Amino acid sequence: MDLVKHTGGCHCGAVRFEVLSSPDLHVFQCNCSICTKKQNHHFIVPKNHFSLLQGSDDLITYTFNTHVAKHTFCKTCGVQSFYTPRSNPDGYGVAPHCLDPGTVRSVTVETFCGEKWEESMQAHKSIRDMSKPEADAQLKNTQ
Repeated sequence: MDLVKHTGGCHCGAVRFEVLSSPDLHVFQCNCSICTKKQNHHFIVPKNHFSLLQGSDDLITYTFNTHVAKHTFCKTCGVQSFYTPRSNPDGYGVAPHCLDPGTVRSVTVETFCGEKWEESMQAHKSIRDMSKPEADAQLKNTQ
């Protein structure tokens, strides 16, 4: 699997990160209440493929409902570059629109029905595995 190092961050530059992922991103578009309000599109990576380079003191976290998802955002500009998704608390959901240009080859968008979260999670065959370290090889096999 060809992984590339993507870099990115928030609007004001206080928060910067790097993430190892395929150059071909599998992005989820969710319609749950919070994702709809903030137009949260994200791809999922294992925790060990994500590094916060700067800005830990500039992050604020918002939780609601089950409090499993950790919606982190920059306290200066308000941008959520990444977060810990409820579907994958052992990984990160990264906003592709917060990546620096030059490392993304393609983007495939999959709609996820967050309005019926439990049913959608049960029906989805691979989302939970996307935050596992071996997920990159599995994702390559499904594309």
